[in-house]
Amino acid sequence: MTATLDRAVTGPAHGLVGTWQLTRLALRRDRIVLPIWIVLLGIMPSTSSGTFETLYPTAAERAGLTASMGANPSLSLIYGPAFDLSTAGGFTAWRLGGFLALIIGLMAVFTVTRHTRAEEDTGRAELLASAVVGRYALLTSGVLVSAGASVLIGLVETGLMVGAKLPADGAFALGAATAVTGLVFTAIAAVAVQVAEYSRTANGIGATAVGVAFLLRAVGDSTSDATWVSWLSPIGWAQQVRAFAGERWWVFLLPLAATALVGAAGYALLPRRDVGTGIVPPRPGPAEAATSLRSPFALAWRLHRGPLIGWVIGTAVCAAVFGSVASGIGDVVGQSEQAKEIFQRLGGTDGLIDAFMAAMTGLFAMVIALYGVQAALRIRAEETAIRVEPLLATGVGRLRLLGSHLVFAFGGTALMMVVSGVLLGLSNGMRSGTVGDSVGDMVVASLAQLPAIWVITGLAVTLFGLAPKFSTAAWAIAGLALLLSLFGAVLNLPRVLLDASPFSHVPKLPAAEFTATPLVWLTGVAVVALVAGLMGWRRRDVG
Repeated sequence: MTATLDRAVTGPAHGLVGTWQLTRLALRRDRIVLPIWIVLLGIMPSTSSGTFETLYPTAAERAGLTASMGANPSLSLIYGPAFDLSTAGGFTAWRLGGFLALIIGLMAVFTVTRHTRAEEDTGRAELLASAVVGRYALLTSGVLVSAGASVLIGLVETGLMVGAKLPADGAFALGAATAVTGLVFTAIAAVAVQVAEYSRTANGIGATAVGVAFLLRAVGDSTSDATWVSWLSPIGWAQQVRAFAGERWWVFLLPLAATALVGAAGYALLPRRDVGTGIVPPRPGPAEAATSLRSPFALAWRLHRGPLIGWVIGTAVCAAVFGSVASGIGDVVGQSEQAKEIFQRLGGTDGLIDAFMAAMTGLFAMVIALYGVQAALRIRAEETAIRVEPLLATGVGRLRLLGSHLVFAFGGTALMMVVSGVLLGLSNGMRSGTVGDSVGDMVVASLAQLPAIWVITGLAVTLFGLAPKFSTAAWAIAGLALLLSLFGAVLNLPRVLLDASPFSHVPKLPAAEFTATPLVWLTGVAVVALVAGLMGWRRRDVG
């Protein structure tokens, strides 16, 4: 009788005790973040498909799209293989399929890490383990939330595309390809959180896996002699499904098998480590800290240097790639006057290449604003982990501590915009033979975007200082600004909605004429938001 009870307590079923309760808790904690991911990724294909007939209204303009764009290695590197661009569905799958897979991969990594390894960092996982919670419950809850969000995103994509009168088979293929990519990276994240000892390291491993997958796909699709390389990538698998271009359903076996195998590895590694530790132990530090580490700024540098370096490298690579394809933008729009008008709305009024470069500068600014939010809210993570109170118990002042982090939030975004401007201008100038002028113009255009970025960053500081419990809403603000800026002009949204994004007020350099007035106003808004956040932080309770 006793032996039977022992087997029941230590069996697989017992290891999942508390999974439902932890899943509900995770969903409650993500009640703001997950809807943003689902809405942003779910509506992108249907909204973009509606612009195809506007961009290419005649059959003659559509006929040569597949050949012209498929023959351009630079475009294949960015978007992937062009299977059939003669239909709205095929064009949408080509433009967005790879990026949807990339973004949902990052979503899966961050979600699993937040509900597993981050819980161990704060000590909450150990507290839960002391209660009636199974060994596998925490990991399973994180996997269920990430996998459920991935599937829901795929269903939303499919439903909205069918509602937009796209073929049902192609809509289901594209939605399912996005969903299974999220499942693959959910499994990869489940392994990463077992290997790493800290959530930052686990996020780094998972994000690196996403980046490597995108790089393998890009190399394979842009190199005619190495197309097999793209088959090593989960992102490549999503595109090889060929949504709206003669769907290949058997390709789904690859991501599903990878999910099962890698996920099983994550569960096999879990019982081989203690709570709060990783399979790979961290390198022990010196017995005594260096003199250079005895300041709040030095601590902030240690906390921010990894993400900052990664963002700068990623910005540099992407800027070099996008700048190199600027001179071939005519191949993308062809002779379509509507397509030219769309690009000019996004980036200016004079010159298609200048309009494209202005649009790319704005795109980089919107993405870099996400880093500004991440860096500004890093001190909130330190606060909830009860690492801020011990520092404030010493001679460190509140404003000095927060200011050390904000140096990276504001200064880091400025550094990235300079890097993007230099690389955009350099790569475009090397192809056009005007390096000096191109670099100078693009650096100025990039710096003009800083006030808009700082408005988003400043609002994150405001929420941290005045309403810390709602500080994650800063991600919603940044996401809304990005959504309005990307799709607002293309969809002819009312001006009052477009003006809600600070990026809509920035002069579209180098195509448009420089005007300082909106930049002054944006800078003023950013300063007011920053001051409000500092005053709130100075007066409120810690924690």
